[in-house]
Formats: sequence, C-alpha cells, structure tokens
Amino acid sequence: MTQHKRQSVAYVRVSTADQNLARQLEAIGPVDRVFEEKVSGGSRADRTALAECIRYVRDGDSVRVSSMDRLARSLRDLRDIVDEISAKGASVTFVKEQQTYGADTGDAIGQLMLNLLGAFAEFERSLIRERQSEGIRIAKEAGRYLGRARKLTPEQVGKACGLIDAGIPKTVVARKLGINRATLYRALAQSAAEGATSREGN
Repeated sequence: MTQHKRQSVAYVRVSTADQNLARQLEAIGPVDRVFEEKVSGGSRADRTALAECIRYVRDGDSVRVSSMDRLARSLRDLRDIVDEISAKGASVTFVKEQQTYGADTGDAIGQLMLNLLGAFAEFERSLIRERQSEGIRIAKEAGRYLGRARKLTPEQVGKACGLIDAGIPKTVVARKLGINRATLYRALAQSAAEGATSREGN
C-alpha cells in the first residue's frame, strides 16, 4: 500500500469578488495546494472550496489559514470545521493567532485556547459591524450617506437625453435629476446598449 505523502494546503477566503486574496496567501506562505473562494462566510452551504478542502485532506496533512475569521464566522462554526479536519487526522494552523489544532491537540488546554481565540475573533467582528452601523447612522444624520446608487426610470433617461441633445452639460443634467455623474453615465450607456440590441433584433 502506497504511503500518503503529507501535504500542506491553504484555505483562503474573501467576502466579495473584488477583494484580493494576495495578502492572505503571502501570510500563509508556500503550500502544495490552495483552496480559495470569494463568498461570505455566513453559510457553509455556499462555501464549496471549504467543503472540497475538507474532502481533500488526509491523515498527517496540514491546513493553513491566515486567521480564524477567514475559516469561520462564529465560534460554533469554527469548532465544527476544526473538528471535521481533525477527524481526518489533519491539523489546522492559524497564522495570525500562531495556533495549530489537530487530533493530538484535543486536550483541555488546547480546547480552551481554541474557544477563547474563536470567541475573541467573533467579538471583534461584532465590534466592526457595530462601528460600520454607527458610521452609517452618523453619515445619514449628517446627510452624507448616499447608499446604493439610484437607478433612473426610462422616462428619466429620455428626459436626460433630451437635455443633453439640447446642449445642457451632463453635470447639470445629473444635478437636475438628483443623481451623480457616474449614475447618469451608467444609465446612458445602458440605454445605448439596449437600443443597439433592439435594433439588431429588428
């Protein structure tokens, strides 16, 4: 029977597609294989790369993660994932926390450290969410929070085109419609694209 070659693998995650994984990969260092995904950590069902990573690891392998909050979003989730990996004989190393957990670290002290650090990570995320909410509330009260960019109705787009054709600057048109220039440009581009598609279909 061929003996399994121990491997070191990385699991990296960011919450949105426009975020960069490079910082996490740099912190983790060289590994045999990388499992990466760009998805919120709220639901395990959506984290296909994590599931693939857990299926992949074997006895003696090591999973390297930049920090606990990249692997799990709650203490319970953290414990479940670490237990699943440990049950396969593999270990998990958290680079930021400088901690490693596996089948041989199931003693009381090891479990206490996992619980404490996991709880701190969860608490830190809660504080960040509170600060973001407070910042948004203050910005709204000061009239500075714009929220999601407004979409223009077809009638507003038509009105904007008429004003622009009449020689009125786009900046002035945007101000009249109560939107910023980027929203106006986006609406005009979308309208032009839809018009081209409509002409091609006729």
